[in-house]
Amino acid sequence: MDLGEALGRKIPYASLLGIRLRSRGEGRAELELDLRPELMNSWDSAHGGVLMTLLDIAMAIAARSADPQALGAITVEMKTTFIGPCRGTLVAEGVCIHAGSSVSFCEGEARDAAGRVVARASGTFMVRRARPAAEALPSDAVAGS
Repeated sequence: MDLGEALGRKIPYASLLGIRLRSRGEGRAELELDLRPELMNSWDSAHGGVLMTLLDIAMAIAARSADPQALGAITVEMKTTFIGPCRGTLVAEGVCIHAGSSVSFCEGEARDAAGRVVARASGTFMVRRARPAAEALPSDAVAGS
């Protein structure tokens, strides 16, 4: 399923990479990505930035799915460990380990087409919720004014 359609918000970079949502809910998310030549590094394996993006989005969606009032999740900090080379279709799972009132902690794992773990990540995410009407800026507000 297209990620932007599933989340109700465009994520142009994820669309460019071809990331698809497989499932989400109850603090978990699973995404997939078919590797193409332009997403590979000079060793004919997935570029580290592609893996990091896939894990980042999986964890952010997991954080968002742990809170029914969340509109989104913003990465505050992330650590990634690359374990091995990968080709084919990648699958990443994100899990929300702790959902706080404004910050959530998540972990993620990416596997290659053979099911081998190729990268792991952990991250802290700020969960965005709708602001009460009294806090919202008027639609004609200009930054710095």
